[in-house]
Amino acid sequence: MKKDRSKTAVERFKQGFSCSQAVLSAFSDAFDLDLNLALKISQPFGGGIAHRGEICGAVSGALMVIGLKLGRTQAEDIPARDRTYESVTHFIQKFENLHGSIICKELLGYDLGSEEEYIKAEKEGLFETLCPKFVQNAADILTDLI
Repeated sequence: MKKDRSKTAVERFKQGFSCSQAVLSAFSDAFDLDLNLALKISQPFGGGIAHRGEICGAVSGALMVIGLKLGRTQAEDIPARDRTYESVTHFIQKFENLHGSIICKELLGYDLGSEEEYIKAEKEGLFETLCPKFVQNAADILTDLI
């Protein structure tokens, strides 16, 4: 199961979907979330939110999955909120332990919001070398958590 989700996520990333799309879509079937809807919902979060270099899209996609699994649907359901936040905290700690950060520009060493730096990251092949690992690790951590 773990390898299947991770493999699917990495394959989707390599097909050209963003890191956030790759992670959320790899888990969408587990929540009866239509694949196309999952891809649409998660698309803005790629590249650290629209190439702004903020929170890594793989992390954002994983947090969406945690929300699908644990998120509350009633305002008064404080235990569900707390379980969700606790799971998010565990996810972030594990991802940071592996990579040192959850911030895209820190992970890549370039600010993707700058066209010049985006091109440098692209020329260095970071989207082919680092990003698939972030996607895989996010999916692996997520599988262990949920």
